[in-house]
Amino acid sequence: QAQLVESGGGSVPAGGSLRLSCAASGLTFDTYTMAWFRQAPGKEREFVAASTRGGGNTYYADSVKGRFFISGDNGKNMVYMVMNTLKPEDTALYYCAARPLPVMATTAQGYPHWGQGTQVTVSS
Repeated sequence: QAQLVESGGGSVPAGGSLRLSCAASGLTFDTYTMAWFRQAPGKEREFVAASTRGGGNTYYADSVKGRFFISGDNGKNMVYMVMNTLKPEDTALYYCAARPLPVMATTAQGYPHWGQGTQVTVSS
């Protein structure tokens, strides 16, 4: 059974940085697309970034391109996301998600495996 556990969330002022981590178990890490989604109160869950092949291929939502960077460590079954120049609109619960390759999906419905989420709060 696949299990994803996120960590690294917190509260930062606008312009600050955070690094989120996701520990994956129960799946063959390098045969999965690993992704980050976020959900703010009253809004739908939205795609943020995805990585395949341990970070060999990366994809980003336009709203975070150039500020957020996703990477993976196949040996540790870990995926990370560094978030720079954070804005108040980045405030949300951030989720790690996984789906088998070769598909790289940008909709939440495309991912069968989810973590519990880690809260990111950016103050203005």
